[in-house]
Amino acid sequence: MLSAIREFFDKHLGTAAAQEDEGQRIRIATAALLTEMARMDGEVEEAERAAALSAVREKFALTQDEAATLIALAEEEVRQAPDYFQFTSLINKQFTPEQKVRVIEHMWAIAYADAELTRYEEHLVRKIADLLYVPNATVVAAKIKARDGAPR
Repeated sequence: MLSAIREFFDKHLGTAAAQEDEGQRIRIATAALLTEMARMDGEVEEAERAAALSAVREKFALTQDEAATLIALAEEEVRQAPDYFQFTSLINKQFTPEQKVRVIEHMWAIAYADAELTRYEEHLVRKIADLLYVPNATVVAAKIKARDGAPR
């Protein structure tokens, strides 16, 4: 299945081979962090899954099917990853500070999608924010923004 997903990306999202490989890796890294956020509290609720899917679609301008395929690939990558560094190091190399903040905002939105923030979700966002060098004040502002926009 993993090869079929990679083939899909090679066929639908690629232009130049080197750019595509790097682009695919950054999409997978970002989606991996977002999908990890969705499952951090022990169960993936439909609202969290939908928020992760929406974040991936928005971030990379994908269709629903492309986003679902990317999420599936990212879930497999997370299962095989020993830690988050392989994902955050790619993001640090490729994203601007503003893009990194947007990833943190998406993570908070996913955490609040089920109208409940757990300590595990909070810990993950803060850990990833530290690895992405996002200032604490910015993390707190993103949290408040997500909390205020969360379903009640």
